[in-house]
Amino acid sequence: MALKKLRILAFKNAEYSGTPSEEETFTAMINPESYTLDYKVEYQDGQGQGTSSAQQKFSVSKPGEWTGEFLIDSSGIIDGKPRETIEEDIKKLRDLLLKYEGEIHEPKHFQIIWGSLTFKGRCTGLNINFKLFNSQGKPIRAICKVSFIGSVDDELRTAEEKKKSPDMTHYRMLKAGDTLPMMCYEIYGNSSHYVQIARVNKLSSFRDLVPGTEIFFPPLKKNTPVA
Repeated sequence: MALKKLRILAFKNAEYSGTPSEEETFTAMINPESYTLDYKVEYQDGQGQGTSSAQQKFSVSKPGEWTGEFLIDSSGIIDGKPRETIEEDIKKLRDLLLKYEGEIHEPKHFQIIWGSLTFKGRCTGLNINFKLFNSQGKPIRAICKVSFIGSVDDELRTAEEKKKSPDMTHYRMLKAGDTLPMMCYEIYGNSSHYVQIARVNKLSSFRDLVPGTEIFFPPLKKNTPVA
C-alpha cells in the first residue's frame, strides 16, 4: 500500500469548492511525527459585586486550531534529488499560506487532509527554523511550524450547529416518517406543542404531512401554555 502524504489544499472560496492545482497544493516531504488540535470554549462568570461565586455562562465555542511541523530539505538525503538551496521551496510555501490574493481580497482558505484528518481553516502563522546550510551559507534544511484556525462558511456553520434551543427560531424540512409531536419534542422537549405549531404553519392536519415541506418553529418560553 502506497504511503499517504499529508496535503494542504488551497481554495479561493469559503465553500472549499473546485479542485486545487498543483501550485495550490502542498505535499509534505515527510509526514509529521505529530500534530496538535486545540479546542476551547469561553464562558462569562457574570459575578456580581460582593458575591462569593457565580455560575459560568456559556459565551462562545472558539474555532478549533491545528498546529504541525514540516521538514523541507534540499540535501538529497531524503528524496535523492539534491538541490542548491530550499529558498524557492520556502517562498512557495510562504506565498501559498500567507500571500494576499487580489482576486478575493484576502489570503486563501485551506483544507488539511491526512488519513482520517480533514481540517478546514485559515493559516494564522508560519514559523521557519533553518537547520542546515551549504558551504555558501544557503539554507538546505528547515523545520516549518504552521498553524491554522478552523473556518467554515456561514451556511455550513449554521447547518452543522443544528441549534435546538426552545427560545430560538427554527426551520425544519420535513422528511419521510417525521411527525409534528416528534419534532416538537426534539426542539422544545415537549411533544404537546404540536397543535400550536400546526396552527402557526396553517396546516389543516398535523397527520398528513408532505415530505419536503418547511415547518416554522417559533421561540417558546418554558412557561408557554399548551393550546
